Amino acid sequence: MKPIPYGRQNITDKDIQAVIETLQSDFLTQGPKIEEFEKAFARYIGCKYAVAISNGTAALHLCAMALNVDANTNVITTPITFAASANCVRYCGGNVYFADINPDTFTLDLAKVESLINSKAKGFFKGIIPVDFAGYAVNLEELKKLAIKYDLWIIEDACHAPGGFFLDSKGNKQLCGNSNFADMAIFSFHPVKHIACGEGGMITTNNEELYKKLLLFRTHGITKNPDLLVENHGGWYYEMQELGYNYRLTDFQAALGITQLEKADEGLTRRREIAKKYYEAFKNEKAILRQSGIVEGHAYHLYIIEIEKRKELYDYLRTKNIFCQVHYIPVHTMPYYKKLGNKQGDFPISEDYYSKCLSLPMYPTLTQEEQNYVIDNIINFINK
Repeated sequence: MKPIPYGRQNITDKDIQAVIETLQSDFLTQGPKIEEFEKAFARYIGCKYAVAISNGTAALHLCAMALNVDANTNVITTPITFAASANCVRYCGGNVYFADINPDTFTLDLAKVESLINSKAKGFFKGIIPVDFAGYAVNLEELKKLAIKYDLWIIEDACHAPGGFFLDSKGNKQLCGNSNFADMAIFSFHPVKHIACGEGGMITTNNEELYKKLLLFRTHGITKNPDLLVENHGGWYYEMQELGYNYRLTDFQAALGITQLEKADEGLTRRREIAKKYYEAFKNEKAILRQSGIVEGHAYHLYIIEIEKRKELYDYLRTKNIFCQVHYIPVHTMPYYKKLGNKQGDFPISEDYYSKCLSLPMYPTLTQEEQNYVIDNIINFINK
């Protein structure tokens, strides 16, 4: 069997042709494909505004900047995420606090979030960054109630969940990133994600003021818009009005994003089929302590199982050319965050999850033969 990774991009001839056509056009960056991609993505997610960014980490950074995070800003996030979900606060000089996860969803436990908030003085916390981990949609309607109660902003990290959703109290689908309950949301277009641009990201929001800030921060804080200029010396004139960054996406990446987006729903359907097959295969295996399972609205960027002999299984599968992955090492246990006062044992549910979790191959082009091979080898390991 050829190597089977945990994730893989799906690049078609149509994708390649779209990139070639853009490379042959007049614009490689700051051209029409950016706005085309932004508008298409906003329609897909169901929000008013979308801002294309160079990557998901940069998207998080700009969100923190737009919300004025500084040294006096304290923000809550989950330990079970990629480091960028916390790092974006640190980039702006802010302080990161973690709350433990719900063992059934692998996402933030809202009861623990509220307990953390109440452990500090009123107004101590300014914001929260929930993560739609593995594609499981955080119930942002419930989180928004907390945010209103304690006057917090919300940045939804939806990198794992384009097309994912939860059902609100009225039974309506609330798509991840639609910003009906969050101030902003961010997405990543890394190759293993649902939509691949090589690198790339998107910020979505329904707030026009934040949208305008993001556009400015994305390009060095510079504008040429005559309506915004303090002075105007002529057609060449521009002004740097804020300290921004070069966090732009290229037009050829956007062209790839547009064609990738066109098949996003097809890929999501296939991911859910793969998840169902894993669930049925493992639901009676007592050695599998938990698994991602069948969850309405789950986007299945990852399919995770928990098993006591995780390292042994990980190593065994590699001998069979199956390259699983672990998501994630708890952020609070990283040496950098330990220097900031965090320590092993602070979040026992997250740490217990980390000791057992394994992400199985999950991508739309995974064949039935390959998935059967993965399942058979996991069951063989359990029974040997």
